[in-house]
Amino acid sequence: MKRLFSLLAVLGLLLLASCAGLIGPREVDVPVSRLQQGLERRFPYNQRYLGLFDVTAVNPRLAMQPELNRIATSVDLSVAPVLALGRGIRGSLTLSGVPRVDMSRGVLLLGDPRVDELRIPGLDQAFGGQLANIASFLAAQLLGDLPVYSFAPGDLRYAGMQFAPQKIVTQPDRLVVTFAPVN
Repeated sequence: MKRLFSLLAVLGLLLLASCAGLIGPREVDVPVSRLQQGLERRFPYNQRYLGLFDVTAVNPRLAMQPELNRIATSVDLSVAPVLALGRGIRGSLTLSGVPRVDMSRGVLLLGDPRVDELRIPGLDQAFGGQLANIASFLAAQLLGDLPVYSFAPGDLRYAGMQFAPQKIVTQPDRLVVTFAPVN
């Protein structure tokens, strides 16, 4: 009788393990429109940089970069020296980040921020170097660990099993996150 219970227990464990294998990976599609909504919550952005410049970023526009597996964000930018009231410059800034999942918060973030393009009409060289530093600062502030999407609990846990991200693919119209069961 004891052998029968041991055999049934082993069979039960094997059955549970095979169920985990049957569930397999799951894909979660995140459309560009949902990512755009998540990004817009962070704007407008206003910051004083080094006590010298007032920086404002508005009107975020998200674009997928499938060839680089990155997500780009363009913003309208204005930079005004604190001491020169009313004078400043306007232009646009394009930043990009790599999508990643923060499992502890259940969110999709943009990490590894970088400046892709800074457009300022009529910018002189002396001021250009200072703006490049401001742009790098903005990249870290605007995109550094910026949550752009929150996963539903069912995306991270299903049928009593925990799932972890295995792959994130940037497509022209959406982001596809592949989750696999954690053993």
